[in-house]
Amino acid sequence: MTTVLICDDHRLIREGLRQSVQSVPGVDRVDTAASGEEVLARWPAERQDLVLMDVSMPGLGGLETTRRLVARHPEANVVMLTGTGDREAVALAISGGARGYLHKNFSREELCAALMTALSDVPLRDGGAHPDEHGAQPPELTEREMQVLHGMSHGRSNAEIGRELYLSEDTIKTHARRLFRKMGVNDRAQAVASGFRWGLVR
Repeated sequence: MTTVLICDDHRLIREGLRQSVQSVPGVDRVDTAASGEEVLARWPAERQDLVLMDVSMPGLGGLETTRRLVARHPEANVVMLTGTGDREAVALAISGGARGYLHKNFSREELCAALMTALSDVPLRDGGAHPDEHGAQPPELTEREMQVLHGMSHGRSNAEIGRELYLSEDTIKTHARRLFRKMGVNDRAQAVASGFRWGLVR
């Protein structure tokens, strides 16, 4: 039984998203929340499998809500709902523990892929990689690049990744640039999102 909680401060958007998510095979229940405060109050008791969180909301915004929820409950799965121009916010959200992001004008295929990715438990390596929803093959990454991507997916900074791998921050930045080039992305938010879609990280 897969349950999803949608958090958006606009009622019409919440309802539209609820109907879209409810139509995805395997989703049994879709709940909605109108604020970050409501999510923090309800999730510990309801524990939905996935939270779709609007980035920009009044009061306790999506970024801070995600940071607090994941800090208190590391097992929480959060995917950010973004509009145009939210790239920096997405990067901050992923650093704060979000598993990825989904544009609000998503297609049904993108929604299905995002749900499957966020709810899957794919190993970091050992044959877990697979084509994305468009059939694109995952890039061939070195073990070091995989380690850097894995660190990014867990919200660690370049400096933190460097300390874990006993490498300088500049060296991590070099690996990150190569990683971005191979993946065809521009920043760590896109890299992490693509990594989840390909099953490179979990």
